[in-house]
Amino acid sequence: MTCLKNSTPKSDQFRMPGEFEPHKGTWMLWPVRTDTWRSGAKPAQRAYADVANVIAQFEPVTVGVGTEQFENARAMLADNVRVVELSSNDAWMRDIGPTFVKNDKGEVRGIDWRFNAWGGIDEGLYFPWDQDQLVKQKVVEIEQLDHYNARDFTLEGGAITVDGEGTLITTEQCVLNPNRNPHLSKEETERKLKDYLNIDKIIWLKDGLVGDETDGHVDEVVFFVRPGEVAIGWTDDPDHPHYNVLQSAYKQLEKEVDAKGRKLKIYKVPMPAQVTISKEESRDIDFAAAAFNREADTSFIATYINCYLCNGAVVLPSFDDPKDKEAMTLFQHMYPDRKIVSVKTREISLGGGNIHCITQQQPMP
Repeated sequence: MTCLKNSTPKSDQFRMPGEFEPHKGTWMLWPVRTDTWRSGAKPAQRAYADVANVIAQFEPVTVGVGTEQFENARAMLADNVRVVELSSNDAWMRDIGPTFVKNDKGEVRGIDWRFNAWGGIDEGLYFPWDQDQLVKQKVVEIEQLDHYNARDFTLEGGAITVDGEGTLITTEQCVLNPNRNPHLSKEETERKLKDYLNIDKIIWLKDGLVGDETDGHVDEVVFFVRPGEVAIGWTDDPDHPHYNVLQSAYKQLEKEVDAKGRKLKIYKVPMPAQVTISKEESRDIDFAAAAFNREADTSFIATYINCYLCNGAVVLPSFDDPKDKEAMTLFQHMYPDRKIVSVKTREISLGGGNIHCITQQQPMP
C-alpha cells in the first residue's frame, strides 16, 4: 500500500469509472450525530439499514461504525453486510469516502481528497470533521489499495458525476465556491479534476438545487445513466422551488456534447413534493451552534436523482408520494436490465441528502 504523492491518475492511466460500471462493493457509514439526526439518530439508522440491506442483495456492502454502535449496527444489518469499526464525525460516505479509480490492467486505487464539512470553519455544517478526513485513508488501507494524496484540494463525491469515458458534470456553485478552494482559479480547478479523474471535458452547470446545504451538489440535479445519457430532476410548475435551476440545467445540457462528441440524451424524472420537517421532528434534534438549521417547517430536498446504481439494480428513494410509482416506471424504462428497488428515505432527506449521498461504490478490478 503506497501513498502516491508525485504522480496523478491521468499520468498513470487510471480513470474514474461511471457508477453504472461493475462494482466490487459498496461502502457506507452509520449515522449517530444527534444534531443532524432526530430522536437519537434511531429513525435514520433504520433507513440506513434498509438501504444497506437492499444493496447487499446485489453486491457486497461494508458499513463503518463507531465502537459504541457496533453491536447495534451488527444487529440491524443483514448477516451478509460486513460491519467494520471505523470512526467518523457523520455518515455521508459519498463525500467522506475515497474516490476510486482503475486502469485497464485490473488495478484499483483511491483518491484522498481534503474534506472540510462542506464549507470550512465559517460555513461548514458541523465541527470538528477530523475523523471524517481520515475515512478515505482507512478505507483504502482496509482494502490494501495504493492511493493518491490529494489533500491540497477540497472535493466531495456528491459534487461530481462522470460517464467513465472522459466527461464530468459538476456545478460552479459548489466546486468553485470560495469556501472550497479559494486559492485556485477555474482553470486550475479544471486541471486538478482532469488530472485526478482522467477526464477530458467538464460540463459546468451554474447552480445546484435551492437550499442544498452542500452548496449545490450535482447528485441532486443530474446523473449519468450511461455514456451519452443523463437523467435530470424535472418539474413543469413555475412555482416549484427548483423550477428555475432545473430549466436552466436542462437548456444547457441540451446544447452540450460529451468528450466523445455525442449529444446527450436526457431523461426528465419528475420531482416529488419536497420534504418539510415538522415541529415535533425538529424538537427531537439536539441543538448545536455549528450545526445546520433544522427548525420546524424547514424544507429539505426530495428527488429520485439521488439514487444509487449497484450491480444489477437501481436503489431508488421513495417518499410516500404519487410520483414514486411514476419514477419507478421511468427508471425501469431507463434500465430494462436492472431491478428497480425503492426504499423509504424521508429520514435521510431530513439529514440533508439521500441514497447516493450515503453510499460510495468501489469498482470491480
